[in-house]
Amino acid sequence: MIFTLISAFIFIVIAYFIHKRISYMEMYTAVLFSAVFQLIVDILLEFKYELYGYFDKGVDYQTFIFILMIYPSLTVIFLNYLPLGRGKIIFILYMLGWIIFAIIYEYFAVQVGAFYYVNWKLWYSAIIYPFVYLLIVLNFLFIRKLIAVNTK
Repeated sequence: MIFTLISAFIFIVIAYFIHKRISYMEMYTAVLFSAVFQLIVDILLEFKYELYGYFDKGVDYQTFIFILMIYPSLTVIFLNYLPLGRGKIIFILYMLGWIIFAIIYEYFAVQVGAFYYVNWKLWYSAIIYPFVYLLIVLNFLFIRKLIAVNTK
């Protein structure tokens, strides 16, 4: 639990104090999308298929630290520094850096008991993370397009 609380504190502080390159509307809608997407995936993979879980089997309040603090702040940090328009290589390296970070973070979360596997392997996450981050980027670009259309 200490690992989770320290992580949440660090990520929230970083997300709060970084120089914002994206609007509050973009942050808000991206965080909502990420939270809903994460909840849907967790409901299916954790409860229906029993592949993994947070802390203890079943529903627990500690999971809300991930849902309401860690994932939203990481989404804001990720999108804030997204290198749009800086070339494909920079974009790929940026995505690769976040994928590596997510794998390492997940590994430590498993080691300290904040996350557990039942029928899941870390390498499954390594395969899925590129699609998750790409989906967050595509949603963000869609948000930007909607905002641009709405402000005309």
